[in-house]
Amino acid sequence: MSILSVSEANFSFELDVVIIGAGACGLCAGLAAHEAGAEVLILERDASALGTTAMSTGLIPGAGTSAQRAASITDSAVQFAQDICAKTNNRTDEKMALALAQESANTIEWLSNTYGVPLTLVDTFLYPGHSIMRMHGTPNRSGAELMGSLSNAIEREGVSILTNATVTNLFADDSGRVHGVRFQRPDQSIEDVGCRAIILACCGFAGNPKMLSQYIPEIEGGEFFGHPGNKGDAVLWGDSLGAAVADMSAYQGHAGLAKGFGIPILWPCIVEGGIQVNQQGKRFSNEARGYSEQAVDVLSQEGSVAWTFYDEQRHNLMLEFDDYNEAINAGAVRHGDSLQDICIQTKLPLDKLTQTLSDITGLVDSDADDEFGRSFKGKQPLCAPFYAVKVTGAIFHTQGGLRVDEHARVLREDGSALPNLYAGGGAARGISGPDASGYLAGNGLLTATTFGRLAGRAAVADIAK
Repeated sequence: MSILSVSEANFSFELDVVIIGAGACGLCAGLAAHEAGAEVLILERDASALGTTAMSTGLIPGAGTSAQRAASITDSAVQFAQDICAKTNNRTDEKMALALAQESANTIEWLSNTYGVPLTLVDTFLYPGHSIMRMHGTPNRSGAELMGSLSNAIEREGVSILTNATVTNLFADDSGRVHGVRFQRPDQSIEDVGCRAIILACCGFAGNPKMLSQYIPEIEGGEFFGHPGNKGDAVLWGDSLGAAVADMSAYQGHAGLAKGFGIPILWPCIVEGGIQVNQQGKRFSNEARGYSEQAVDVLSQEGSVAWTFYDEQRHNLMLEFDDYNEAINAGAVRHGDSLQDICIQTKLPLDKLTQTLSDITGLVDSDADDEFGRSFKGKQPLCAPFYAVKVTGAIFHTQGGLRVDEHARVLREDGSALPNLYAGGGAARGISGPDASGYLAGNGLLTATTFGRLAGRAAVADIAK
């Protein structure tokens, strides 16, 4: 993966925009560039368009959407940006947070109204860090379902996508202008394609052990639950072209990956009053503050595991998610009609777990927080029948990357933009600050879909200048 001189290229054809990666960012970029009148080619290393998005719940936050208004929910870009900044303790770029928040509703409406992506408002619970219900997802709350809708739109619009095509090199001149790419087929044959603009939508570096060790050693012991294409190619190419990077220690962790099953147990069960306990039956942190930062706490427990523990009420809430139903079918979810039953199944100590439940039940009608700073006020006490899943900590994707402006143009250290290079999704710096604690639910797909849309439009507009 390197930058080659333009003199080494043998372009078989040339077009307006080449997009590397066919996840949500790449497909949104392709749709936006195509509708702006460009000739577009999306290159994808896999046999089909999936990316990191397909492994997610596919939820996208949007502030001020028609779905919110229909539900009588008042929201604004300013409030959304404030939530983003608060989650990072004001350690993210406030201007970028506001810019993305201002575009978030436009992205939701664009996907829904222009391309028929069936997005509806998640109004059954509030994700940690969001002050208002603003998450939107497809009917089964599935990233694979979202990718299916985007892929259908790409096909309907006639946007060219080439799968089984791994980009190995970019061709650039001394000014940093990219003139084309080289990609390799499974049979090792290579082809060079010229372009007038290039959009990097090819993930972050969570699947690159060397880069992970360099930038985020705290999560090295976590399982990687992401697309295998997360090798940091975009960052490495950008660095070679003189691009700046930022927040390279930021990532989305997850404290609920079902151990031995590789299925995420999502956080609504925790937000609505569920807990996590270690193998001694004791809680060890404020699990409700966020699933990302909780991952390291889980990894610090004996065996690097914990039990996500909840009851029938929270179980029923989770049934709207495909991932949870998959976990049930796979046998990852334990069920017990009584506390003794669930302790027999999980080998958790009955006396310790009894005390843990007694402690949090006493806080339900109290204004007091527990020893970890969590409030249980107003939540229904956990009661039989009970459910539990053994989980471990994982890294889903990185949140640091190439520094971009509000149009997804890749920037140099001095703040100037590279001539025709754009980035979004995992390839670009996100809005999660410098570590896992700043990740707000939906940040990944907000930047993927919105930066993708903005990059596609900006690339075509810049070409026309």
